[in-house]
Amino acid sequence: MTDGPTDNPTPTGDVTERLGYRLKRAAAALRGAMDRALREHGLTVPQYACLELLDQQPGLSNAELARGTFVTRQSMNVVLRGLQEAGLITRATTTDHGRALPAHLTEDGHRRLAAARSAVYAIDQRMTDAVPPEGMAALLADLDRMAETLGG
Repeated sequence: MTDGPTDNPTPTGDVTERLGYRLKRAAAALRGAMDRALREHGLTVPQYACLELLDQQPGLSNAELARGTFVTRQSMNVVLRGLQEAGLITRATTTDHGRALPAHLTEDGHRRLAAARSAVYAIDQRMTDAVPPEGMAALLADLDRMAETLGG
C-alpha cells in the first residue's frame, strides 16, 4: 500500500516543505537576528542566555548553565571564562561541597543584561506578532510536544 505521502520512508518531495526544515529555518533566522542585536552589546547568544539564567537563578553551576543554554559543559566553561574576564559574572575559586563553582552576575553584568534584553525581547515580539493571537497557545503546545517526542 503506497497511497499516502507518509508510506515512503524517504520522501522525494521538496525538502523545504518538511516540518524539520521549516523549524531549522526559523531557528536560523532567530539566531541570526539575535547575533546581530547582541553584537552591539558585546555579547554572544550563549553569553546572553547565561546572563539571563543567572539573573533568574543566581548561583547556578557550569553544568546547570550548560543544560539551560543548550551547550556542552566544555562550551559553557568558555562562555563563563569570557563573561568573567569581561567583569560580567563572578565565580568562587573554591566551593564548600562538590566541584560546582556557583556563578553570579556583577553590577556590570546586570547592566549589560538589561541593555541587551530589550533588543532580544524586541526580536521575540516581532516573531510573536507574526503569529495570529488565536493560534499562539496551540503553536506553543505543538512545539513543546515536538520537543518532548524527540526527547528534549
